[in-house]
Amino acid sequence: MPTLVFDGDCGFCTSVARHFEKRSFTPLTIAAWQLTDLGALGLTEAQASAQVYLVTERGAFSGAECFAELMRIQGDPFHRFVAWGMRLPGIRRLFAWGYRRVAANRHRLPGGTPACAMAPQNPADSRGVSGD
Repeated sequence: MPTLVFDGDCGFCTSVARHFEKRSFTPLTIAAWQLTDLGALGLTEAQASAQVYLVTERGAFSGAECFAELMRIQGDPFHRFVAWGMRLPGIRRLFAWGYRRVAANRHRLPGGTPACAMAPQNPADSRGVSGD
């Protein structure tokens, strides 16, 4: 079963993860990285603390690519089309930029707390582990 790994100390991240858990057409496990055996998922604490991950049989997808993969695994034609669009070169870059902006400002978003504040990320870190 796909596993969405998120920052359990962040109220905004927890809200987003719960949203996907409730509305996913595909069964989905959500797991706060702080309470998860990351090694069993092939992740490190440094990776999981830096951005959201979706771990599937196809690999681990991080950041913006995580959300594109979440759309792809829904299985219906609409979500697959959205996932395809999210991976087009120009859209992919824009979506990755948007993900980094949201991640950097999540402490300011609904449900965010000071614990949600993060250090700025290296743009190269937004690529999926799967080698996409």
